[in-house]
Formats: sequence, C-alpha cells, structure tokens
Amino acid sequence: MKLKISITLALLLAGLTSFGFVDRGRVDSLRTLIQSSLKKAPDTTNINRLNTLAANYFDSNPDSTIYFAQKSMVLSRKINYKAGVADALVQTAHADYFKGRFSQAIQEFDEAIAIYSKLNDHTGLSNCYMLYGRMYNYLASYKSALHYLNLALDINKKYANETYESDCYKNIGIVYYSEGQLSTALDYYYKALYLSIKLQNKLFMAADYNDIGVVLQSMELYPKALDYFRKSLKLFEGTKSLNGVGTIYENIGEIMLKQSKYDKAISYLNKSLNIAKKQDDKDGLMSDYTDLGVCYGYTHRFKEATSNLDSALKITRTYKEVYNEALTLIGFATVYNLEKDYKNAYKYAMEGQGLAIKLGNISVRSNAALQLNKTLAGLGKFDRAYTLLRQYIELKDSLNNNESIQKLTSYNLEINFDAKKRQLAQQQHERDLLYQQRMSQQRLINTIFSIIIIGMIAVSVVYYRQKRKQQKINAMLEEKNHEVLAQKTSIDEQAQKLNDLNTLKDRLISVLAHDLRAPLSTLRGLFDLLQDDTISHDQMLEMIPGVLKKLEYTSDFLDTLLFWINSQMENFESSAKNFYVKDIVAFEAGNYQEQAALKGINLIDNVPDDVVASADPNSIRIVIRNLITNAIKFSREDDTIEITAEREDANNFVITVRDTGTGMSDEQLKKLFKSKVNSKAGTNNESGTGMGMLFCKDLVERCSGRIWVSSKQGEGTAFSFTVPTGFISESRLEVA
Repeated sequence: MKLKISITLALLLAGLTSFGFVDRGRVDSLRTLIQSSLKKAPDTTNINRLNTLAANYFDSNPDSTIYFAQKSMVLSRKINYKAGVADALVQTAHADYFKGRFSQAIQEFDEAIAIYSKLNDHTGLSNCYMLYGRMYNYLASYKSALHYLNLALDINKKYANETYESDCYKNIGIVYYSEGQLSTALDYYYKALYLSIKLQNKLFMAADYNDIGVVLQSMELYPKALDYFRKSLKLFEGTKSLNGVGTIYENIGEIMLKQSKYDKAISYLNKSLNIAKKQDDKDGLMSDYTDLGVCYGYTHRFKEATSNLDSALKITRTYKEVYNEALTLIGFATVYNLEKDYKNAYKYAMEGQGLAIKLGNISVRSNAALQLNKTLAGLGKFDRAYTLLRQYIELKDSLNNNESIQKLTSYNLEINFDAKKRQLAQQQHERDLLYQQRMSQQRLINTIFSIIIIGMIAVSVVYYRQKRKQQKINAMLEEKNHEVLAQKTSIDEQAQKLNDLNTLKDRLISVLAHDLRAPLSTLRGLFDLLQDDTISHDQMLEMIPGVLKKLEYTSDFLDTLLFWINSQMENFESSAKNFYVKDIVAFEAGNYQEQAALKGINLIDNVPDDVVASADPNSIRIVIRNLITNAIKFSREDDTIEITAEREDANNFVITVRDTGTGMSDEQLKKLFKSKVNSKAGTNNESGTGMGMLFCKDLVERCSGRIWVSSKQGEGTAFSFTVPTGFISESRLEVA
C-alpha cells in the first residue's frame, strides 16, 4: 500500500510559496479589501493581495485560485508589474496541473521561470522549480522531477536558506521513494531531518520522522518504523497538527495490516479517516479508503471493502493521482481474489499492472504481478499464471536483494545520522556553554553598571538637592534685587515728576507772563487815555465793549489754565458729558475772529450742527482753542483756517483744524508732542511757550481719544483728534 510520505506537500505547500501562509479565517476580510481597492487604479499592493488570495483558495477551491490569479495577471500586465505576473502564473500553473491540464501548466511554469530569471528573483525561481518538480513526480516522470527539484536545491544552498533546503531534501526523497530507491530516499530524509533539528522546527522534524518511518516500513523493519512514527506523533500532537496526527494513525494502521492485525489496523485507519474528512485531505482519504478496503477484504466484509475502494478510486481519478490509483486497483484485485470473483479481479489486476509498469516501482509491480497470478490461476489460465508467478518471484528476489542492500544502507545511514546528531548535540552543548558564559559575563557587566547607575543616581540626588537649595537662594536674591530695582525705579520716577513739575512751573510762569500781559496792557492804555482826557466820553464808551471782551477772555483763559493744572493732579477726575461740538467750536472761533482778521486770515467753522460727543467739554474746548491759536500763529495774510468734524466710525468723531500756513518740517513733526519743545516764532513774530501741543495731547488722551498731525512745509498743517460719539435726546447743551 502507498504510505503517506507526501505529508510535506500538505503541510508545507502554502508556507513555502513566495506568498506565505494566510489563515483561512482571513480570506473573507482579504476579499473585502480587494473588492474595495479594485474600484481604484491597480497597484502592487492590491495585486499581491490577489495572489495571496489565490494561494489560499488552492486547497478548498482550485477554480477560485485560477480566477483570482488571472485577475491579478491582467492588472499586473496593465501596470507592467513583472513580479505580479510571475506570481500569478505560478498559481494558475499549480491549479492547472492539479486539475490535469499539464500542458497548460508547463507553459505557465516556463513563462514564470523566464520572468523570475530576468528579475533575478532566486526565491521565486526556487518555489517555481519546487512546484514543477512536484508536478512531474505527480505524473510519475521522476527524471524531470529530480531535475527541477535539484535546481531548487542548488539555489537554496547558494543563498544558505536552510528551511527551503530542508524542504528540497524531503521532496527529492519523495521522488526516490516513488521510484522504489528506498536507501537513496532515506539518505535525503536524514539530510532533511538533520536541518530540521538544527533549525529546531518541530513541524519539519515530525514530517521527517514520519517519512523515515515510511521507508523503514517499506523495508519491513516494522519495530524501527513504529519508533519513528511514535516520535513523529508526539511532535505532531505538540504542534497541534491534526493533519499530521491523521497521517501517523494511517501509517501505524498500515503496519498493523502488514502484520495481519486487522482489527487494530481498522481502528487506526478509521481514526485517520475521520481526521482526513475534517481536514478535507484528499491524499489521506485515498490512502485510508484503500487500506480499509483491503482490511475489510481480509476479514471477509466484502461489501464494506468494495465500498471503501470505490470511494478511493473516485478520488484518485478525479485528482489524477497515478500512484494511489495503481494501489487502489491492486486493492480491488486483492479483495475480489479473496471473494473468488476472478472475473472482476482480472479486470482490476490488469489495470493495476499497467499503471505499476508505468510507475516503474518494483514493490508496486510485484504486488500487481502476485494478484494477477492469483486471478489467472482462479480463472484456470495456468500457463499465464505460471508466467506471472515467475515474474513475481523475479521482482520479489530483486526487491529482496534491494531490500537487503537498503537495510544495510539504512543501518549505515542511521549510524551516520546518529553521529551527526551527536555532533549537532555537542555543538549545541558548546553553544549553550558559550551562551551561559556570555550570560555570566553579561550579568557581571549588568551588576557593575547597576552599581555605577545607583552611584550616579545618588550623586544626582545630592547634586539636585544642592541645586534646589542654590536656586532658592538665587530666587531670594533675585526677589531682593527686584525690590531694590523697583525702589530705584520709584525714586527715578519721583525725581522725573519733580523735574517735570519744575519745568511745568517755569513754563506756566512764562505763559502767565505772555498771555496776561496783552489784556493788562490794554487796560493800562485805556486808563492812561482817560487820565489825559485824550479820548472823548463817546470814544471811551465805544472802546469799553472790546476791553470787556478781552477781560472776559482773560478770565476764561485763567479758568482754563487752572482747569488744566488741576487735571495734572492725581486726584483729578474728568467729567464726561454729552454735548454738541458745534457749540464749543463756534464759541472759540468767534473769540478769535478779530485776531484772525487783523492778520488777514479767513477763519471758517464747518462743523455740522448734529455732531454730539461724549467727553469733558472743557478739555475739548482747551484743545480746540490751542489748535486755533496755533493755526493763526503760523498762518499768513490771505491764508485759510478751517474747522471740520466728521464720523470716523460708529464710536468716534474726528475733529480737524486745517490751515494753509507755513507748515512744518519732518524733524519738527517728530518733536511736536514731546515734553520739551522749543516754540518757534509765528508769522508776525508771535512767541509761545511750547506747551500747547503737550496740553492738547494730554487732554485728548484723558478723554479716550487720540491726536495726530499731518503737515507739509510751505503748504499748511492739519491737526486731527478723535472724541467718543455721544447721544442727546433733549434740547441742545448751552456752553458758557
């Protein structure tokens, strides 16, 4: 019977392809990802997902493998993604040879190999050669199978890929086993096992132990074979490989069958069959059904025997598995011979012999010859039966001779393997000792570093505490410095205020001397005229209104000056009111009309009647007065002074006093609102204090406004300031 040596194919096929193994549970999520990305432009990520999905579907649905691989191929060619094309070709070739389309598979493999060669993709080439070799082994074309598997082995040796190298040894061993060259197969299995132990890959080790047990079983070294199967079973159970456990049950069942322990054989084979059904393992199903059919035949349960063999034959022919088909046909012949139904036995024996000759396996050919001999003898065809008997004896002698050599070879191989294993164990022991020494050294180094680190931490803690203490001291010193600096600043500010007050005092005296001299001189002149009787009574009466007006203006000026002086005091509070700007402007413009007229200046009031401000009226009046007197001072004959007011925004009005006088230079503009300004003489040599603009700026800012000036020398000046917008719902405010 064929033993399940090809477990490597079932266990490693997905894991050793270039796409890697993807859990079956992720197939749906992978399909969802692909469907969403197919709506976009093709890219390498999506193509790789399609190839992975194709590989995942191989075991359950090869048609889906072809579908997704072809879709990947179309997209890969569209964007000229060579690696994607090659990977897709490998998947379609794998599915095609599985479905019996071998010529198509060969074309696809060859094209993939050409692409991988151009890309210098040694991993892709290795996998492609591996599958190619498996296909030819499947077709019982062992020479071609060995050619491609050795190409894969050379690549993996060159690039020191021991995992792939181990798989190559396994597959080469499978080919030699299929040819009946058991000692050569055993040699390759031991090489694979050596690498698996070196890699500590328990799944590979379990598969290798099983393969070696299969060869020993074929050599009829049943106790040794059982030892290897038990080692394999323990590892498979440890890795929870259900498929592997089922394989071992099948192989142990076959040993029981060889030893005519049919009940035990049936028990093990049924366990294996149940696992194969759960796993949908076609290879396992073929072998289990065939072995159970033979067991039932020897126990004369012929109906169950033929039923199991029918199931095996259907699967072998569906999947075109020549080796298993030959064994199943010989099984049918065995059962029908036991049942003495030689007519049916002859039919199956002839078919079985034909496939056995095609396979070239001596063991299979000898079994086929034996059953055909029994069939012909039962049919009374003794001459042909005798010929088949002689053929069987020759094959058996050849097989026994081979088995003797192979048993000796297997013994030598086992000795060599044990020596290698001991060597490997010794190397591992030496590595373990070296590792322990390194670990001891590392622990010593770690201890030293730990002590150093602890010392550094202790020093750092001490340093940190000292640093914190120093920082606190520095903070206290800095705080004291700030206090000293604050006191110094306060003293400097007080000194500055005293200086400003002295300057203010000097300038106020100058203002009083300047602005009070003119009206007092006028009064004195009037009284001198009256004393000398120079003027008549009527003339005096005419002059009295003008003198009274100047006295009234002088009184108002003193009140304004006192108001500003009070505003400089810290406890002064301005009284903001709503008032009509027109009232103040009209009053001040009227007071200065005569002075402007004397210089030939046109003074114009263009302030609208409805402009209402919210500020201190007296402060605004002082500002307007200063700006008017300043404009008169620096205007010439036929110049114009215009006072306007307009809305700046919803919250402010802009009041402007514009003249066409002498204007100012840029240097004068920069100094205008400074505390110390040297007053320039007017167009009629009028003098000034230099305090007017400072007064204006201070008062405007106290009323929540701002003041600015624009001027061009020789063309005139425009002073502007803002006042907050006010609202009056009653009658107009009267301003005295």
